[in-house]
Amino acid sequence: MRKLSYYVATSIDGFIGAPDGEAEFFTSFVKGEYAEYLGAEGADTLPTPARRAFGVDDRSNSEFDTIIQGRTSYQIALDAGITSPYAHLREYVASRSITESPDPRVTIISGDLVAAVRALKREDGLGVYLCGGADLAGQLRDEVDEVIVKTYPVVLGSGMPMFAAGFRLDEFALTSVRSFDNGVVVTKYRRNS
Repeated sequence: MRKLSYYVATSIDGFIGAPDGEAEFFTSFVKGEYAEYLGAEGADTLPTPARRAFGVDDRSNSEFDTIIQGRTSYQIALDAGITSPYAHLREYVASRSITESPDPRVTIISGDLVAAVRALKREDGLGVYLCGGADLAGQLRDEVDEVIVKTYPVVLGSGMPMFAAGFRLDEFALTSVRSFDNGVVVTKYRRNS
């Protein structure tokens, strides 16, 4: 069975964006050795236009072959005129408001999200990349096998939490930590069995 990995950018105080969801401020940290890391080890998670900018668009996927994102995250691409932002992956968008996909490469999940993700996890292949946001991560909390947190050296004070869900203790084990010269820290955790 393949795993669902929540790969997320966050502030030191655990917010993935401003209260309105804006998170463009994180991109100012994508430089130097951290940018090299993203191009080398995080290429599967980069939107296709960013892969082109990093010069890795022709690289085969090594960790993920499928992405699931929420409608709000997908809307960012649509607002930029991009209907298939992760063309190098099988794309799924969880949405109750989009009834028809604007692109044949993007599948809309409007029904039972958990059942759809469980079916994806049972397939053969590489991992499934969960690409925000807070509501989607909260709905899929029980299905998340791994959390990869890119912590940026900023404090927001309030905003969108990593998981929009009720209080409950879910334990994860630390698998790796890597820090960069710009203050970004990438921490990986796997769910305790």
